[in-house]
Amino acid sequence: MISDEKKEEVRAAADIVEVVSDYVKLKRSGSGFVGLCPYHDEKTPSFNVTPRLEIFKCFGCGESGDVFKFVMDQEGVGFNEAVRQLGERYGVFIPEEDNDEPSENMQLREGIYHALKFAGVFYYRNLIENPEAEKAVKYLENRGYNRQVYKKFGLGFSPSGGEELWKAAQNAGIDEKYLVEADLIKPSNRGSGFYDTFRGRLMFPIFNPTGKVIAFAGRVLGNEKTAKYINSSQTKVYNKSEVVYGVNFAKNEIRKHKEVILVEGYTDVITLNEHGIKNVVASSGTSLTSGQMKILHRYGERIVMIYDSDAAGQTAMKRGINIALAEGMEVQLLELPENQDPDSFVKQFGKESFEELKKEEAGDFVDFLLLKAGEEGRLEKPTETPKVITEILESIANIKDSIQRQVYVQYLHQKMQKFQKVKESDLYEQLERVMNDKRWEEKRSQRREEARQRVQQQNEGELPSSGNEEPPHPGTRTAAASASRKKPHFEKELIRLMIIYGRSMVEYICSFTNSRLFEDDELQMFYEHIIERYKEEKEISVNAYSGLDDPFPRLVGDVLLEQHTASDRHEEKVGLKYEKDKNPYKTAKSSIRAAQINFYRHKQNELADKIASAKGDEKLELMERQKDIKSKLTRRETTDPDDLYPDPDSNVDNQVNDKVFQYKMKGEK
Repeated sequence: MISDEKKEEVRAAADIVEVVSDYVKLKRSGSGFVGLCPYHDEKTPSFNVTPRLEIFKCFGCGESGDVFKFVMDQEGVGFNEAVRQLGERYGVFIPEEDNDEPSENMQLREGIYHALKFAGVFYYRNLIENPEAEKAVKYLENRGYNRQVYKKFGLGFSPSGGEELWKAAQNAGIDEKYLVEADLIKPSNRGSGFYDTFRGRLMFPIFNPTGKVIAFAGRVLGNEKTAKYINSSQTKVYNKSEVVYGVNFAKNEIRKHKEVILVEGYTDVITLNEHGIKNVVASSGTSLTSGQMKILHRYGERIVMIYDSDAAGQTAMKRGINIALAEGMEVQLLELPENQDPDSFVKQFGKESFEELKKEEAGDFVDFLLLKAGEEGRLEKPTETPKVITEILESIANIKDSIQRQVYVQYLHQKMQKFQKVKESDLYEQLERVMNDKRWEEKRSQRREEARQRVQQQNEGELPSSGNEEPPHPGTRTAAASASRKKPHFEKELIRLMIIYGRSMVEYICSFTNSRLFEDDELQMFYEHIIERYKEEKEISVNAYSGLDDPFPRLVGDVLLEQHTASDRHEEKVGLKYEKDKNPYKTAKSSIRAAQINFYRHKQNELADKIASAKGDEKLELMERQKDIKSKLTRRETTDPDDLYPDPDSNVDNQVNDKVFQYKMKGEK
């Protein structure tokens, strides 16, 4: 048992405000601090920390306690482990005595933490002592890192044999269950035994804000044909979408400067830190997420994003802008000189030059997006300029504060006068449309997620699929209904074309469509997923989607196996003539046309219902909208698809024709 004297010694040493601040962004309020409660979702702060009494209390959900209770809840550990963690953090020695039995879940988490800590020490010792680590040592020396850096950041090396960590852990008495749960070892396919997850790699431990090892990233050495980095899988202590690399080293400096610098690589973080730039983190090898941004917002108000200047880096930066704005952070972008990254720039020019460059060149997101559009020549094309404006407004739409949105719209209006005269009122109208679309998409996503969870619960037997449950509203479509009902053929055709012919066809179809054209929830989700993969430059193919989790394999089969034998009556009804892929773009045009006709017919019916109950000016406005919809519908019903949708560039056409040939050859086999 930990003695009462030791408990009180730890309690006296621990700063409850500092501990809570690792998880909650606190602001001073009178003699205490307030923030958003970590125990429940809320928009208005009701979580209070009173340092004088060394307690916390949420007046929203009622949770309260001392520093030990807070660590137990947030880390999922038992009382004794919470005391030990705080003792280690604040320099209070706790003897190794513990007779209390933690709960099964807490025991599992503590076992995982122990296994990860053991692995960190094991990898570090191998880097220092194992002759096989020579490649890793040379790599680190070339980057200017010495043993002090190895120790500070816990760098290590995983032997290539395949069982060294497993055997060492066995000898140390660590249960294999904890090693598997920590994704340090995996069951062998040979029927018995295990093998190490990381083999022959330079190891970067990933820490949580309190400095505990929660995962690893392993970098390949040499020119092996394998993934450059592999990361630990998701575990009970590691959620990669809520972790940023280096936050344990940077959090206090971020608080001090009220600013966080976001880079891409682990070595960028280490090098900048070693050169005195300590408020820096990396997104841990993943696309930036809202969960990661929430972590950063706990410590700072402003984020300076530095990404590589390649296409993937620029795409990631644009996504990051929207996520940061939605979280309420001030966003700045910094682009380094050509062929430079943060690591190389700081080594070559030093801290002062980096700080000076950041001060002079870091720009607002509006300036950055306009700069990128200008470099791409988009601001010189009348057809592209409106798209650029809409893209910037889509970023502004993520800002929750209405006054701040207004300031940015005015700033955008001022900047645009250099390129094209645009009325400020038009910008506000377009922003309202963008925000309406955003709200609509959010509601749609929420409904789909609820439906997906309901179907999953039904499949797992947690919910009845029929019988006594409340019947759905007549206008509501669940995911189960979406899966069983017949899907519109033209929607299936659009998905089929995109997954067969890949990125070129995705570009073409998406230039004339959006997800709102899809009536079927599952196919709409499929369409949106394809767009996300396109943005992230991931493979879009039949094989790629067949290998993903349900429902994608089922949907792939659904859109591919059905052959097109539509009747003339069907063609007359929906305005679509199904054809074989003699010309895939011709098929795409017909499918796009049919989807738009279907969409406008539904819109027409919706407006007719609204007009019937509307009065006065509202009725006149609805009738004008109905007239516009009727015009668009008539044009699509009476115009040949070739006249509605221009052909793609010839070079793109050739790429798709090549895919047609490859696909037909596979079919003939």
